[in-house]
Amino acid sequence: MGILEVKNVGKRFGGLQALGDVNLSIAENSVHAIIGPNGAGKSTLLNCLVGKLIPDTGSVMFDGQSVLGRKPYEINQMGISRVFQTPEIFADLSVMENMMIPCFAKRDGAFQLNALSSIPSQRDMIERAEHMLEDMNMADKRAMHAGSLSRGDKRRLEIGMCLSQEPRLLLLDEPTAGMARADTNNTIDLLKQISEDRDITIAIIEHDMHVVFSLAERITVLAQGTPLVEDTPDNIKGNPKVREAYLGETQDAA
Repeated sequence: MGILEVKNVGKRFGGLQALGDVNLSIAENSVHAIIGPNGAGKSTLLNCLVGKLIPDTGSVMFDGQSVLGRKPYEINQMGISRVFQTPEIFADLSVMENMMIPCFAKRDGAFQLNALSSIPSQRDMIERAEHMLEDMNMADKRAMHAGSLSRGDKRRLEIGMCLSQEPRLLLLDEPTAGMARADTNNTIDLLKQISEDRDITIAIIEHDMHVVFSLAERITVLAQGTPLVEDTPDNIKGNPKVREAYLGETQDAA
């Protein structure tokens, strides 16, 4: 059994079936990618994984607990952090100030965000933020306004903010969207390092196959709202069903 278990999930929007009987298991401490053509249901599935959408049928369990119907802060309390397509940072604050914000919400088991006793001291927050900036290779940018960063550095800052809360599952929605190739490669290297150094599971929705094949240990391919195949990257590359569904190529086109 994986740390994240999706069983028989279905979701409709009016007459449109976005997801149909989706089953997915993501192993703990692995990197798992979810890919598929536009309209395959990737974003709908991701929103179900973080409780933003409640499926019409089925269940989504994280470490034995249902995520369905929970508020965003409750999802965070469970140990799930999400990185959106557009980096969500505070553009008018400095890089250091951005990194200090999640230090108020350190997850320590009880994770009582509103309990005064759980709020760390300013010195502790600064030390933790400095440490994370070092880990993200951003210590030299601590005084910069976050809004002036490159797309790649904004993403790096956002990932660091997520990691400050010590998640067990990091969900990334097209983390390299809009990046130059150099920033994309830097993000790949960062996520590889995070996967190697931390006790964390990473799930990625991504269109860039260079990113997917560089990072993923397992890949699930969605087509028309249902899983088409789940396999290793090497096997996915040569799968004719994937080429037809995802690349628009028939089995004879290769």
